[in-house]
Amino acid sequence: MVGLRSSPRWGRWVRARLTVVTYTGRRSGQTFSTPVAYERAADVVTIRVAMPERKLWWRNFTGEGGPMALDLDGGERAGHGVARVDGKGRVTITVRLDGPPASNGR
Repeated sequence: MVGLRSSPRWGRWVRARLTVVTYTGRRSGQTFSTPVAYERAADVVTIRVAMPERKLWWRNFTGEGGPMALDLDGGERAGHGVARVDGKGRVTITVRLDGPPASNGR
């Protein structure tokens, strides 16, 4: 699915729902990137983590949350994400974007 983001035919539709999140692991200090589905309202991005019990990456954003970058608007957008777990175990990460997009040569 990530490859479809750059497709001339399907890219704009895929990019409207799928992005790549890049973050630094709290314990490892390593940089990771993972594709996620998202919804956006202005400078707030909502990521609903599918099958959170099988994934670990979202735990980097519990508590006070942490910095992340998202591939949006033709460039990388920095933001701060905070993960919340509801009473049914569903995980939602709310990301508040910082400033305008950085150009990445596209």
